[in-house]
Amino acid sequence: MSAPSVNRRELDFLLFDLLDAESLTRRPRFAEHDRRTFAAAVDTACRLAETHFAPHNRKADLNEPTWDGTAVTMIPEVRQACTAFAEAGFLAAHHDAELGGMQLPWCVTQACMAAFQAANVSTAAYPFLTIAAANLLLAHGSQEQQAMYMRPMLDGRCFGTMALSEPQAGSSLADIRTRAEPTDEGHYRIAGTKMWISAGDHQLSENIVHLVLARIKGALAGVRGISLFLVPKVLVNADGTLGRRNDVRLAGLNHKMGYRGTTNTLLSFGEGGDCVGYLVGQAGRGLDSMFHMMNEARIGVGMGAAMLGHAGYLHSLDYARSRPQGRPPDAKDPAAPQVAIVEHADVRRMLLAQKAYTEGAMALCLY
Repeated sequence: MSAPSVNRRELDFLLFDLLDAESLTRRPRFAEHDRRTFAAAVDTACRLAETHFAPHNRKADLNEPTWDGTAVTMIPEVRQACTAFAEAGFLAAHHDAELGGMQLPWCVTQACMAAFQAANVSTAAYPFLTIAAANLLLAHGSQEQQAMYMRPMLDGRCFGTMALSEPQAGSSLADIRTRAEPTDEGHYRIAGTKMWISAGDHQLSENIVHLVLARIKGALAGVRGISLFLVPKVLVNADGTLGRRNDVRLAGLNHKMGYRGTTNTLLSFGEGGDCVGYLVGQAGRGLDSMFHMMNEARIGVGMGAAMLGHAGYLHSLDYARSRPQGRPPDAKDPAAPQVAIVEHADVRRMLLAQKAYTEGAMALCLY
């Protein structure tokens, strides 16, 4: 089937007619833009999605990442796609020009991301998580942390994760046991295990920033005692060069029913007693800071689901237009040619239901 992953006409309708994204150009931040520049960004996203993401969607689903106890291996197309995404500037698209960004409105960048998710939701998860981690760091990180990590993340040299859940706690964050011990050097030593961490280890970037929830010794029980820490896979020297490997280890890969091309990991922090972490924001306010990323991720995951449904609708429509079966109810001539199933009322009803559900969900996520 030759159906595209995104119906551009419908996406433009949502972005420009329903949400009136062009009106944002009246604001000083977006004054350099107009509808043409917004549309050009979406054009580029749709083109890259079809050329770099969609072609290996099935291959990534059939060939999940593997781990031999030393390194993670995945199909090479994933790295190529993520590199193309970064080189096109989409990791930094909504950020200030000083950070290498295009200063695009968030709704426009999300329309761009929607194209990548429709084409290949599992590969799109790597830049998606990195964008969200960088947004959290910009909102809650110290100036030193931002200076050290923002540009590498927005350039695609460093990817990001959020490390919340633990094997014994599941998603009950009040029950996490990962510990953080302060040191005389101003950082913390992190010790614990995190489970189901998407993009937790790979060879797609030279570094990975893990945003880890942990308890400082003596902290309150429950969620009020949780703090947030930046834990790099590779420590960064004062001059920005990469230093030694941090004490963060991959302990296993989990099978996923969906997002099969995304590494889903069990991570061990501080197994050797030397996992360096840096406090992000205030001690005891880690969950507040983490919600910045969690809420963004919730909407983004919802958009991914909507775009999977949208792509499914487009393929259904393409098939219904090409599959001959039966004749119209009022056809009297048994020798009359069969019609495409899209001509049958019940098939049209089912297609309309797909269209209504998915485009409604897309509109909600873009809003």
